[in-house]
Amino acid sequence: MTNKKTFNALGLSANLLEAIHKKGFEEPTAIQVMTIPVMLQDDTNIIVQAQTGTGKTAAFGLPLIEMVNTDSNSVQALILVPTRELAIQVSEEINSLKGRKAIKIVPIYGGQSIDQQLRRLKIGIHIVVGTPGRIIDHLNRKTLKLRNIEHLILDEADEMLNMGFIEDIEEIMKHTNPVKRTLLFSATIPARIKDLAHKYMDGYQFLSIKKERLITNLTEQIYFEVKGSDKFEALCRIIDFEDVFYGLIFCRTKSDVESVVMHLLDRGYDAEALHGDISQAQRERTLEKFKKQRVNILVATDVAARGIDVYNLTHVINYSLPQDPESYVHRIGRTGRAGNEGTAITFITPSEYKKLMFIQRIAKTDIKKSTIPRVKDIIEVKKKKISDDLTATLRTKMDTHYYNWAKKLLADNNPTECLAAVLNYCFEEELSPDAYGKMIEVGAKEKQLDQQGKARLFVALGKKDKMTAGKLAELIMGRVSIKPIHISDIQVMDKFSFITVPFEKAEKIVISFKEKGQKPLISHAKKRMDNKGMKVDARSSRR
Repeated sequence: MTNKKTFNALGLSANLLEAIHKKGFEEPTAIQVMTIPVMLQDDTNIIVQAQTGTGKTAAFGLPLIEMVNTDSNSVQALILVPTRELAIQVSEEINSLKGRKAIKIVPIYGGQSIDQQLRRLKIGIHIVVGTPGRIIDHLNRKTLKLRNIEHLILDEADEMLNMGFIEDIEEIMKHTNPVKRTLLFSATIPARIKDLAHKYMDGYQFLSIKKERLITNLTEQIYFEVKGSDKFEALCRIIDFEDVFYGLIFCRTKSDVESVVMHLLDRGYDAEALHGDISQAQRERTLEKFKKQRVNILVATDVAARGIDVYNLTHVINYSLPQDPESYVHRIGRTGRAGNEGTAITFITPSEYKKLMFIQRIAKTDIKKSTIPRVKDIIEVKKKKISDDLTATLRTKMDTHYYNWAKKLLADNNPTECLAAVLNYCFEEELSPDAYGKMIEVGAKEKQLDQQGKARLFVALGKKDKMTAGKLAELIMGRVSIKPIHISDIQVMDKFSFITVPFEKAEKIVISFKEKGQKPLISHAKKRMDNKGMKVDARSSRR
C-alpha cells in the first residue's frame, strides 16, 4: 500500500483533520495509511508489526479518538505500555491530537502518587494509558473497572515480553470485556507474542510495514552531558570545532528557538529560526536560504521542521532532548542521507540521562558519550583552517597592488615579525580564548545524587508492616527535621519501600535510623542494571 494518501482520504473527522494540521503533519505515514481505515471501518482485531519512528501512536490514537463516546464516563479503552516514560508520551500525544473533542485521558504508572490516580479515575476517564504493574494494583483495589472497555491496545508488545510482563498482561486480559477489540503493536513478533494472540485474540488481521533502517550507519550518534546553562557555549564550541558545519538544531519551544538564534547572531554566526509563529511565506524564504546554504544553521521546533527535505546536512543537534523515541528517530534521520556521512548530537542535563537511555533502548540504537571540545583544541583547528586558506590563496594570482604593499612592508621589517603582525591584526579576536566562556564539567559525584542534588533511600518496611506513603513520611519527620514536600517519589512495596530526599538530608536520615547490632532500617538504595542496560532500584518491583 502506498504512503502517498492524504489524511483527508483516511476517513477522519474535520475536528481531527484540523488538529493534525495544527500539529504540522502533512501526510500520513505508511503505518497510518494501513491502520486508520481498518480501525474505523470494522471491529476486527489487529496485529501491526512496525518499528519505533513510524508514527504508530497516531496510527491507533486518531481512530481511538474518533470512536470514544464522550457522553459516557466509563473507561472505553486501555493502552498498555512497558514503561512510565512511554505511558506519559502516549498520553500526551493522544491529548495533542484530540482537537475540540472532550476526551479525558490519564496515564497510570508506578512511582506516581496512587492517590492522585484514584482522584482522576473517580471523575471519569475515557482512555487509560498504563504500565502492567500499576494497572494490576488498581484492579486489585477495584479502583479500575475494565469490564466495559471496547478497545485494548498493547503497545511495544515485544518490549513488554522482554521485561517479563506477559503474565501481567494475561492477568489484565482476564478482567476485560471478552467482546472487546484487541490491537497489538510490536517491532518484532516472537513466538510468545503469537501464542498470546492465538489465546486472547479471536481472529485478527495482520498488518506489516516494510522494515527500513530509519537510522543509517552513516549517522554517528553521540551525546554530551552538560549543565543547562552551558548548552549554548557547548553549541558554539561544536560548530567552531568542525571543518564544515551545515546543521539543523532542535529546540523544544519557539521561545527557545528565538533565544538560540539571537545569541548565535550576536556571536557572528549565520542562523535562521523556524517555528509555528513564522508565516508560510517567511518559512519558504528561510528554507530556500538554508537549502542553498546562504545560511548554514537552522534552529527549529519539531512541528516547524516537518517536511524539511535536505540531504546533505552534516549535523543534527538536539539542543533540547526529544520528548520520545519517535521524535528522536525523526530528528536524526535528517542526516546521514544519500550516501553522506553525518553526526547526530544530543545535549542532556544530568537529570535527563535515564530518559536518554530509554530513548536509546526503544529506538534500538547506540548513542555514545563524548566530551565537549576544549578551547585550545578549537583554536588549533581554527589555525589549521586559516593556514589552509592562506596556502590556497598563495596558489592564486593576486593583484600587483598587494605585491607592492608586501614588498614595502618587508623592506622595513623582519619577515617573520611582519607576518605575525598581519596574522594578529586579522585574527586576534577569532583566535582569542576569551571568545569562549567557561564550562563547569559535570562531576561523577553529582551524577550519583539522583541527578538533581537528591538521593534515593531504601526502607525495610512495606505494606505488610501496614506502611503507607503518609506513615512513612511521618516516621522520617519524627526523627529528622525535614518538610513533607522534600520527601518525594515514595514507592511502598509489599516488603520494602523507596523514597527520594535532598542529598544533605539523606545521611542524617540513614544515621538516625541506625540501631547497634541490627540491620539498618533505612539505607542508600543500590542500583543494578536490568536486562536492557537500564539502572533501576536494586529491590524495586517491575512496576
